[in-house]
Amino acid sequence: MKSPAELDNVQWHALTHAYGSAEDVPELIRALYQDDEETAGEAIYELYGNIHHQGTVYPASAPAVPFLAHAARHAPGKRDELLMLLAVLADHDPAYVDSPRWPGSSVAAICAELCRVLPDLLPCLRDAERGVRRAALRVVAAVAELLPAELRASVVAEVDGLYTTDPVPAVRADAMVVLARFGRETAALDSPLPEVRLAAAMLGAERSGPPYPAELVDFIAEDGAEPDPGDDDFPWSGTSTQEEQLTRLLTRDPVAGLAVAARWIAAGDLGSRGSWLAQEIAETWRDQEPEVLDLLLAALPHQKDARALAGRLRTIGHWIEHLPEPGADLRDALHRYAGADDETAEPALLALVRSRDPRAPELVLRRPSAQLLAAAARHFPEAADELIPVIRRELAAGATGNTGIALVGALAPFGAAARRAQPELVDCLKTGRAAIVAARQLGLIGIQTQEITDLLCNAAQSTDSSLSAAAAVAHYQLTGNASAALRAFEELLSARGQTHWYLSSLQPLGSAAAPLLPFIEPLLGAGYEWTRMAAAEAHHWITGSTDRAVPVLVELVGPTPVGLRALKALAATGHVPQALSPTLRSFFFSPLRLLTDSPLSGQGHPDEELRTLARTLLAAG
Repeated sequence: MKSPAELDNVQWHALTHAYGSAEDVPELIRALYQDDEETAGEAIYELYGNIHHQGTVYPASAPAVPFLAHAARHAPGKRDELLMLLAVLADHDPAYVDSPRWPGSSVAAICAELCRVLPDLLPCLRDAERGVRRAALRVVAAVAELLPAELRASVVAEVDGLYTTDPVPAVRADAMVVLARFGRETAALDSPLPEVRLAAAMLGAERSGPPYPAELVDFIAEDGAEPDPGDDDFPWSGTSTQEEQLTRLLTRDPVAGLAVAARWIAAGDLGSRGSWLAQEIAETWRDQEPEVLDLLLAALPHQKDARALAGRLRTIGHWIEHLPEPGADLRDALHRYAGADDETAEPALLALVRSRDPRAPELVLRRPSAQLLAAAARHFPEAADELIPVIRRELAAGATGNTGIALVGALAPFGAAARRAQPELVDCLKTGRAAIVAARQLGLIGIQTQEITDLLCNAAQSTDSSLSAAAAVAHYQLTGNASAALRAFEELLSARGQTHWYLSSLQPLGSAAAPLLPFIEPLLGAGYEWTRMAAAEAHHWITGSTDRAVPVLVELVGPTPVGLRALKALAATGHVPQALSPTLRSFFFSPLRLLTDSPLSGQGHPDEELRTLARTLLAAG
């Protein structure tokens, strides 16, 4: 170890970290010895950001190790956090040690330093604070396979002492995990302590891989239902917390994971861990929605407060659209929660709307938030006579920002009936409230007046490029005159920026956009994949030819957001090469979700869109 007095012996200015010169590291290390916890906490935060930045280590990281080790022993506070910093600095894949890149790497230097100072850190395993002992065990685990033989025996003896005598079950469980890193087998599944049995079952499941043995699943279900009461849920390698590690393990085996989730929920869904596990399985595996929604329904009465309940209701709302016919029990429960007077009402009602329950529109009219109105419009377009007046009223009241955008967007499913909202859309365009979506909607509803075309013509010259593009297209849709649109898009496509945003607006112009081809064709070879995709899509819209577009789109197809968009564009060309069939089959038959989604999107899951599109194209081919 090295004390702060030795900091000046290191040429920190010649070393680098995430933000350049490491000359600031000495002051950060000195700050760890301050009696002020806030100062020490800020220093640790800064060290996590520079010598260990988002999992990356640097030349300055290894020289800091002996100083951090001294601080972990002698600083007045935050010693558990300092030990965890040492553990994450040394985190590495054991297979990397045999790589030719290991010698000379920053992480190898860190591990070497940590092995040298580890004897000085062993007293931390006997510290009075459980958090310090748990963090110290993770330091040992980080370099377990690298310790020299002469040190290994004494370290294993220290850890074994914790496993057999520590008064805190969580510490004993951690010690068992570390002993396993050293190859020491224990009869941990026979332990009287559920924490130790759980850790042993997790280790066994990791070793066996899915599908997990029923005996291990039973241990996890029985012993993992109740979270550890401590606030020191430190991570092991590759995870943020032990909870995350357990969830990740169970998510790999959906049958085992759902069985465990069911038992945890039946036991009270403590910490929402059962419902959270079910949610993660739905996001990871396809076709699990019916069972997951049954579990989430069972979990609702167990939520500890309104916030937790609202979270579960939002999850139900996210997945309920995937059921062809949501059950009456689920819809009735949502209807009950939708009548509450707290924060649970809106997510419950949103889920009820997405379930297509006929009682939902009436409740939305009593609670007309922008999100609920937009969802109701999407799922109940036949309720235009009831919903459009409310949308108009909310817009006329001056809705702005995302609220205004959602309200204008809610008009789209109504088709020609949305023309009733023309006065409010004109006012939005005049006042700049949700002007981009208002311009698009005015182009779609197709009512041409001199006032509207003048407003759109002026907006097409806006310095706001998104508004300029939307207004230019809408002006063409109403007048059939492409001159304003061509001027606007020539300027937009000549400038630097996210040109794919503007290219994706060109479809309504069709062949009228032909003068823009000299700007579009060079973008077919752009470095940014979204630009190539949008250029290929626009080229096909304008020319009707597949010759230039299809090769670009085929190259981009994949299980990514841009790959899905490319596949949709390719399908629109009517020319999907037979060579793409194996890829399409992998999209359709994969049991795993290939695309993720935000629970707040409310627009359907992109993975379902990918699978459906793949099925359609395979059937057509």
